[in-house]
Amino acid sequence: MSATSVTWWGHSTVWLADSGVTLLTDPVLTDRLVHLRRMAGPSPVLPGTPDAVLLSHLHADHFHVASLKSLPGEPLLIVPRGAGSFAAKALGRDAAQRIIELAPGDETAISGVRVRAVPARHDGGRGPWSREKAVAIGFVVEGAARTWFAGDTGLFEEMIGIGPLDLALIPVGGWGPTLGAHGHLDPMDAAEALRRVKASWAVPVHYGTFWPAGIGRIRRHMFDEPGARFAEHAGRVSPETRVRVLTHGETLTLEPAA
Repeated sequence: MSATSVTWWGHSTVWLADSGVTLLTDPVLTDRLVHLRRMAGPSPVLPGTPDAVLLSHLHADHFHVASLKSLPGEPLLIVPRGAGSFAAKALGRDAAQRIIELAPGDETAISGVRVRAVPARHDGGRGPWSREKAVAIGFVVEGAARTWFAGDTGLFEEMIGIGPLDLALIPVGGWGPTLGAHGHLDPMDAAEALRRVKASWAVPVHYGTFWPAGIGRIRRHMFDEPGARFAEHAGRVSPETRVRVLTHGETLTLEPAA
């Protein structure tokens, strides 16, 4: 059985390789996103063409049209139910043939690796001035390992049914000092989410990458510290989980059980 590896490229962009299948989550490959700037880490350098892209919801820092258009090849685009029409309009006719919509509980298979949509507690629409709406979801990828990519989410009771897991990619913090707690996880809530899903390994994501231009020195601890603080809280509330705080571009490899 092959190893499972994850490479974090900042924010929610993760390259996941499992059982010969490569998946890319919520890719933001540029150094600028509207008023946000990449304040840490290199620009992502992908090792090739992913077999599929997992898109958790329509917010521009997760469904980034320019990054999706820049991807090589013709990967499948796995999107939340209701997001297909926006994806087709934004990405064009060729991309429309590669879109798979999933609602929580739905699943698809990619060369034997199962991708299942799970709930998320987050506003899934494009934004306050857009009519584009879709449910926000997370994904559980089942190959050699069971990996949960949570997308964006707050705490919810049904998290208990997502586990047990080999690896949890959990959003901790965000891209600005006023992001707010609704629909997001701070380090303490993220540790509670980890306790609920019972993961053997966890990697914090969604923090320490983008920050509003011009305020790089404001509440800098909210940019730099969420990953380490999550690891500290997780050590108390989910001590059986091993937490790996990755740097940008760093890879964690999980070897298959003997």
